[in-house]
Amino acid sequence: MHRLLFPLASAAAGGLMTLSLAPYDFWMCGLLSLSALAWLLLRASGGQPLRGRSAWWIAFCYGLGLFGTGGSWVYVSITEFGNSSVPLGLALTGGFVAIMALLLALPFYLLGRFTNHTTGFALAFAALWFISEWLRTWIFTGFPWLFAGYGHIDTWLSGWAPVLSVYGIGLLLAFTAAVIALAATGRLAPFRQGATLALIGAALLPWPLGALLAQVEWTQPDGKEITIGLVQANIPQDKKWLPEFRGETISRYQDGTRALSEQGVDVIIWPEAALPLLYGQAPNLMQALQRNAEQTRIDLISGVLYDREDNSAERRRVIHNSAAVFGRSPSVYHKRHLVPFGEYVPLEDWIRGTIEFFDLPTSFIRPGAEGQQPLSAGGVSWAPLICYEIVYPRLVANTALPAQVLLTISNDAWFGDSIGPLQHMQMAQMRALETGRYLVRATNTGVTAIVDPSGRIVEKLPQFERANMVGTITARHGATPFMLAGISLVFALALPMLAAATLLRRKRSAQANIAIGQAAD
Repeated sequence: MHRLLFPLASAAAGGLMTLSLAPYDFWMCGLLSLSALAWLLLRASGGQPLRGRSAWWIAFCYGLGLFGTGGSWVYVSITEFGNSSVPLGLALTGGFVAIMALLLALPFYLLGRFTNHTTGFALAFAALWFISEWLRTWIFTGFPWLFAGYGHIDTWLSGWAPVLSVYGIGLLLAFTAAVIALAATGRLAPFRQGATLALIGAALLPWPLGALLAQVEWTQPDGKEITIGLVQANIPQDKKWLPEFRGETISRYQDGTRALSEQGVDVIIWPEAALPLLYGQAPNLMQALQRNAEQTRIDLISGVLYDREDNSAERRRVIHNSAAVFGRSPSVYHKRHLVPFGEYVPLEDWIRGTIEFFDLPTSFIRPGAEGQQPLSAGGVSWAPLICYEIVYPRLVANTALPAQVLLTISNDAWFGDSIGPLQHMQMAQMRALETGRYLVRATNTGVTAIVDPSGRIVEKLPQFERANMVGTITARHGATPFMLAGISLVFALALPMLAAATLLRRKRSAQANIAIGQAAD
C-alpha cells in the first residue's frame, strides 16, 4: 500500500466502527474496524518499532472517520436548532470532530515506547485503546460517545458489562482485533507454535467467558412490581419554547396523563423539561399536579426547569434542569453533569452573544449538588439521570447504588431525524446491563422505552409520534462488580498489559544488542 493511502484507509476504518453501533448494529464491523487500525499501525511502521508521530497520525485519521460519521448528528443540532449557517455549522462540527480525534489518538503516540514485540503490540494496543476511551470521558468535561463496547449489547462480550463496563468490553475487543491484525500481517508465523496458540487462545477466551458471565444474576428482584405510564408528547423543538405553543404543550401532557390514569398505572413519567416554563412561574399548575397525584394516588415524575434563589448576598436567580416528583413523596433532583453550549456556555463572558448558537434557550442552567438522594415514587426508589448524564458509566453506577430502578428523561428532539437518538438509547441500554437494573426512559420525541436488567428493550414507542406507553418493571437490589469497584477493575487489566509489553520490548532490545555484539565479534 502506498504510504499516502494509510491515512485514508485509517479514516475509512474509523467510519466502519460507526456501523457496529446503533442504528446499524453490525457488531462484526467494530471488530473489523479495530483490526484494520491495528493492521495499519503495523504496516505503517514498516516492520520497525512504531514512531510516536506516525502512530499518532494513523490513529488521528481513524478518529476523524469515527467522529465524522458517528457524530454527524452534531451538525444537525448546530444548524437546524442552533440556527447557524451551513458554513459555520460545518466549521463548528469540523472543529468538534478534530478535537475528539485528537483525544482518541493521543495515547497512541506512546505506542512505540511500549512495544517492538509481537505479543507486546497486542497488549499495548488494547490497553491504549481503553485509555483513549477513558480520556474522552473527562477531558473538557468529557464526551463518552461512540465507544467500541456499545456494539456488543447482544454478543457474548456483553456478559463482561456488569464486571468491566463498556470500557472493559472495548479493551477485550481491541485485544482480539490486535491478534487478528498480527495474523493478517504474518507476525504470528515466526512464533513458536506454543506461543502462537497461547496468544490466539488469550484473544478468543474472553468471548465464551463472557457468555458464561451473562448467566450470572448480579442483582436480585425486590418483589416490588409496579406498572408505569410514559407520555411522549412529540413537541417540535422549534415550537417548544414559543409562548403561543405553551397551551398546546400543557394540553398534550394533561391528555396523556388522563388516559394513563384510566389504565391503573402506579407512576406516570413525563420527559426532560416537559413544561416550557419555570417551576416558580406556574405555582397554580404545580399545585394542581400535586393535588391530582394525591387524589388519584398515582405519582407523577416530570422534567422541569427549577428556579430558586442562591445563597449569595445578591440573591441571584439560579435555574436547574430537574426532575420533580408530585405525589406521596414530593422531591426534586437537579441535574449534575451539564451539556456544554446546550445548558451552559464555556468561557461565557467571552463568547456569549457572538453567534446565535451560543444563546440557546436553555444555555443558562446551573449544575446540581453531588450526593443527592434517589427519588421515591410508586413505593420504589429511582436513580434519576437527565439526558446527557446517562452516557457516563461511573456517574450512573454511583447513582444506582442506593436505588432500585434507573430513570432517564431526555429531549432528543435536538438531534432531529439523525442517528443521535438511537445511539443515545443504546448507551442507556448498556447502563441497565452494567447496573443490573430496569431502566425507564421517557423522551419528548423518542426513543421512549423500558429496558430490562440484561440491557434488552422490552417496550418502546416509535419516534416522532405522539403516544403513551404502559409497562411493568420490577424493583431490584444488590450491586454488580462494576458498581462496587468502578473502572479500577479495567485499570487492573490495562496497566499490567502495558507493563508486560514494556518488559517484552526491553527483552527484545537486549536480544538485538547481544546479536549485534556477536556479529561485530
